[in-house]
Amino acid sequence: MYRWYGLAEVPSDWVGCVATIGVFDGVHRGHQRIIGRAEQIARARHLPVVVITFDPHPDEVIRPGSHPPLLSTPRRRAELLAGLGADAVCVLPFNLEFSRLSPDEFVRVVLSERLHAAAVVVGENFRFGHKAVGDVPLLAQLGEKYDFTAEGVPLLVADGLTISSSYVREQLAAGDVATAARALGRPHRVEGVVVRGHMRGRGLGFPTANLETAPHTATPADGVYAGWLASLDLDGAETARWPAAISVGTNPTFGIGDRTVEAYALDRDDLDLYGRHMRLDFAARLRGRLAHVCGNSPKVRIHAVPVPSSAMRTTMRTQASVT
Repeated sequence: MYRWYGLAEVPSDWVGCVATIGVFDGVHRGHQRIIGRAEQIARARHLPVVVITFDPHPDEVIRPGSHPPLLSTPRRRAELLAGLGADAVCVLPFNLEFSRLSPDEFVRVVLSERLHAAAVVVGENFRFGHKAVGDVPLLAQLGEKYDFTAEGVPLLVADGLTISSSYVREQLAAGDVATAARALGRPHRVEGVVVRGHMRGRGLGFPTANLETAPHTATPADGVYAGWLASLDLDGAETARWPAAISVGTNPTFGIGDRTVEAYALDRDDLDLYGRHMRLDFAARLRGRLAHVCGNSPKVRIHAVPVPSSAMRTTMRTQASVT
């Protein structure tokens, strides 16, 4: 699959495509429906599928400080899009100048002059152009001018709720990783580099991998989860995988207030993962934080990493095995 950062990287001899446009954060089931429709049209017309997306998230440029938690890294997003049949991903740098393009300018510069789109497929709520004044009917009108067809795909509704990136974020914020997984079509994933923490777990006999994640990473609500811990090579390919207990939250028990994401590979105390690129797949929430009061002291202690009991280990393996 081709990966272009900016229109300048599109080959000069590029002759046509079926394009779809969006942030596609998480590449959830609603996104999958849109890309599936684009791929269907592309097959019928013998054309490649180009997914147009943006970096950074448009919200951060239009409303600074409002950057939403991200459901996928750029590499993971490209990987998922390729798996759905995308032949190219074109990442457009989103800045103030770009945000001020009129709908006509956006269509002319991006879809017509550079990508030579023959068809454009978007979600029915798609908006584009300065101040988001463009919609699907306007896109269809501009398609007549610039010689492409336009189609708005109905949003995916499940159990009366619209599947969207915002919906997935809401489920994660509530700790409901199982519902988030159903909306995504797979478990939610967090990636990062293992850094040296305070090594409290190692001293207690259950060393943990403390992940340093990228800014704006969407992490589930504080709690303890069952899932999988995997190590990755430089290309992002999985090299090893273990069922794991995953803890998200702060650790004031040890006087540590920063929010952390830690994982304990079940029955493995021999792993040295520092500096390794790892990923966590969240299968199920086991419980929230456990608060303990010491004697008559009002001080609340929260254990960030649980020592898994035999029963908990069995539950973790069962939950993780269904992913």
